[in-house]
Amino acid sequence: MPDDQERGQRARASAQSVEMLKAVIDGDTYETVAARFGISRTAVERRIKSVAVQLTQVVGVDGLKEEGAAFVRRLRLHRDAILAALEDFEPQPPVGARPARVLSPSEVAQGAVRIKGRTQRTWHDLALYYLLFATGLRPLETARLEVRDYLHADGSVRRESELRAEAAINGKLRPLYFSSRRLDDVLAAYLRERCGAGHGLGEPGAYRGLDPNSPLFLSPHGEPYRIVPNNDAPGQNRHVCRALLEIYRKLFRYAELKGLSAQSARLTLISRMYERGADEEQVGIILGIGERSAVRELLPRPRPTLAELLDELV
Repeated sequence: MPDDQERGQRARASAQSVEMLKAVIDGDTYETVAARFGISRTAVERRIKSVAVQLTQVVGVDGLKEEGAAFVRRLRLHRDAILAALEDFEPQPPVGARPARVLSPSEVAQGAVRIKGRTQRTWHDLALYYLLFATGLRPLETARLEVRDYLHADGSVRRESELRAEAAINGKLRPLYFSSRRLDDVLAAYLRERCGAGHGLGEPGAYRGLDPNSPLFLSPHGEPYRIVPNNDAPGQNRHVCRALLEIYRKLFRYAELKGLSAQSARLTLISRMYERGADEEQVGIILGIGERSAVRELLPRPRPTLAELLDELV
């Protein structure tokens, strides 16, 4: 039964990849397709290229060579030939794909200890680290967080907040929960440091003395982290915060945890939600993923065997 379930998940993921390829050769951008399917732009590009390469290898596309499958312009030039080749084609999952890396609670805690002992911006960096595991936010979304997203005017934490549409990568409003005591503690210490340094101040007595519209995380000099168009994706309307990405790379090195990345932190969050009974729809709501199949592709939900379900029922 588990094998049948796994095969079904692969088949659905393959069909979805084909739909993504069709959308792109019809003129949609990677970013548009990513928003539609609720996954990252990078994941869309990887899946489309995988299908296109397989198509040239297994079936063959008139006028298109394997090396040309990596370029959207060439794919669109051969749209009709690709559609014809797809009729009797079933893509396979990428060979050698790495299994999902989910970190245990003890590993996450050990990583924090190592970061604390090595970084110069202790509370700022620990807050960034814990935020990944507590919310599943992407680094660019984290760079767009503002004080008002985390705090109420009276200075209390907004336990049930929202990721504003303009802050979300897919441009859609979604729930945002700040429910981690560890994150609260390190963020409180960091915000006190900000106030003491005079960075992003507002009216006394509101938002802990901070400007509610200032970014939640600031550079060592009190400046917003710069968000710029991604020149690696011309015409895709993508943005990147390179400074924050570099900070995360540094923190991952400091933590010395095998396989640690922003993606593994999201997988760890998914795993914890599954352990508490969440389904794919609930996970998708938190991570901004619109399709259950896309959630399953990231990390399939554990499914008990029939024997386990029926054991000692009476």
